[in-house]
Amino acid sequence: MSTLGLYHRAASPLHRAPAGPKLLVTAVLIVALTVWMRQPWQVPVAGAVVLGLYLLARIPPRPALRQLRPLLWMLVVIAAFQVLLAGWERAVVVSGQLLVAVALAALVTLTTRVSDMLDAIVAGLGPFRRVGVDPERVGLVLVMTVRAVPMLGGIVAQVTEARKARGLGFSLRALAVPVVVGALLTAEAMGEALVARGLDD
Repeated sequence: MSTLGLYHRAASPLHRAPAGPKLLVTAVLIVALTVWMRQPWQVPVAGAVVLGLYLLARIPPRPALRQLRPLLWMLVVIAAFQVLLAGWERAVVVSGQLLVAVALAALVTLTTRVSDMLDAIVAGLGPFRRVGVDPERVGLVLVMTVRAVPMLGGIVAQVTEARKARGLGFSLRALAVPVVVGALLTAEAMGEALVARGLDD
């Protein structure tokens, strides 16, 4: 894995695929599946497509689920609101759309090194320099955004495993506090790294 613990080494077609086309295809696939999913029966079909991609990438269940763990509580809340406001069918569709989108984004982080992802984005935005766009800055923001959920997933996994090692049961409050603290510390460390590289303005 990478130093961030997100990239998963494997000899798969998705790992060998160039970062640029991979990002583009992923974005198109997310939009296509999100637009296509309008009925509850379509959600497991889209899920099967995503599962097939994970199998193709040879990603084991544990690192795959680790990326999605932070999303589960959000899904519960969103689904509950949707059930109350629009019914269970809409709740299934909305939750499925969100889960599929995050799973596909996580797949990119698991199969693409940060440096390759950043280089691809910078190269793609290169022509926009003439209109004042800073490709390096935009690329860094996009990469950090794509990797935000998996990074949070790693923090949640660490806290959960630490509680299990101490023989402690599940507690939402006890889980939330160290996760928030860990996220803030990670954000602070990333901010300091950006400042050190002159990206604070």
